[in-house]
Amino acid sequence: MNWQSITFDWNQARAFLVTAEEGSLSAAARALGLTQPTLSRQVAALEEALGVTLFERVAKSLILTDAGIELAEHVRAMGDAASRVSLAASGQSQQVEGLVTISTTDLMAAYVLPDILRDLRGKAPGVEIKTLCTNSLSDLRRREADIAIRHVEPDHPDLYARKIRNAPARIFAARSFLEKTGKPLTRKDAASMDFIGFDNNQELVGYLRLFGLEVSEANIRLSCPNGVVAWEYVRQGLGLCIMADEIAARCPDVMPAFEDVEPIHFPIWLVTHRELHTSRRIRTVFDHLAEGLLKAAPAGARRY
Repeated sequence: MNWQSITFDWNQARAFLVTAEEGSLSAAARALGLTQPTLSRQVAALEEALGVTLFERVAKSLILTDAGIELAEHVRAMGDAASRVSLAASGQSQQVEGLVTISTTDLMAAYVLPDILRDLRGKAPGVEIKTLCTNSLSDLRRREADIAIRHVEPDHPDLYARKIRNAPARIFAARSFLEKTGKPLTRKDAASMDFIGFDNNQELVGYLRLFGLEVSEANIRLSCPNGVVAWEYVRQGLGLCIMADEIAARCPDVMPAFEDVEPIHFPIWLVTHRELHTSRRIRTVFDHLAEGLLKAAPAGARRY
């Protein structure tokens, strides 16, 4: 920054801004607790320092010139910044309140977030949380959400992302379902099993084959795009599905379906927009989510 280019006094700039906002020297003087001659001298000194005319004096009214209109926008931003400095010095900026929208899957929202949000309520009671449950990627740049929990890394430079950890996932089934088979299942049994689909069955088959299971879309006899409903079908013994360990661990009525199939791992990313660096509200929720999602990792899960 070229500090020598700043040739005016903030008090003069403040006098100009308040005069522009109030519409007259007398009203501005009352707002600032100054005499009208003192305020008038400060505005005149700013005009002289900048070499521009800021007001046209018409009868008893003051009309902003084009230069004054342009300058008022810049000085208004300075005034907002000065207010934030004063708030920070007084401790008022420590107050964290307002709405934060979190985009995540319905399963994450239903099973993992409650404990995290319960703790957040105690830490920041002034924050209002809205969860946007979707299995598609919310457009944070269009402010569909403030923060997103994703399984893919964003590739846009306007977004800030932090990888929280890798999460294990397995094939799970209801205990009642497995008891009916009369024997432990192995991957060779997969071709004769019914699986529960979520949304895209072709994509699900691809994930199942990553586990080494020889299955096709014909194995998916029941599906629902609502993850909580699909998971309930599994818990009711209607079929098998892939599920994150941290969600299955909260359901004692399910267990890993195959004794010879190892888990796969998928990443958990926390994503937000650049307001993270300027909004205490967004920063507080983001950091709390990061801490909570890390703690929610099942024992033995790989962190990175």
